[in-house]
Amino acid sequence: MTVTENGFVKYRWKVSTARNGYVTPTGSWSAKWLSRDHSSRKYDNAPMPYAVFFNGGYAVHATFDLKRLGRPASHGCVRLHPDNAAEFFSLARQAGLANTRVVITR
Repeated sequence: MTVTENGFVKYRWKVSTARNGYVTPTGSWSAKWLSRDHSSRKYDNAPMPYAVFFNGGYAVHATFDLKRLGRPASHGCVRLHPDNAAEFFSLARQAGLANTRVVITR
């Protein structure tokens, strides 16, 4: 994942996206809402800390399954190391939802 601010690369982080049988949507969205301590309603209350929601139930959020970062592992969300997710969450809160874009390409 590449985070840019004012057109300059600020961070590059390993992520996990959808594993086989699931899809991480591609496209461009503004952030819709933030949840510091979210739990999935769809997947057995799975923890989704520092969630930045961008398309329905899809979010960029922290994972504690660190060994799987860099490989497909999720139900469709974009998973980050907790430290990186906290930083992204903070940046989104500071910039505002309308100024936070999530762009996903293959």
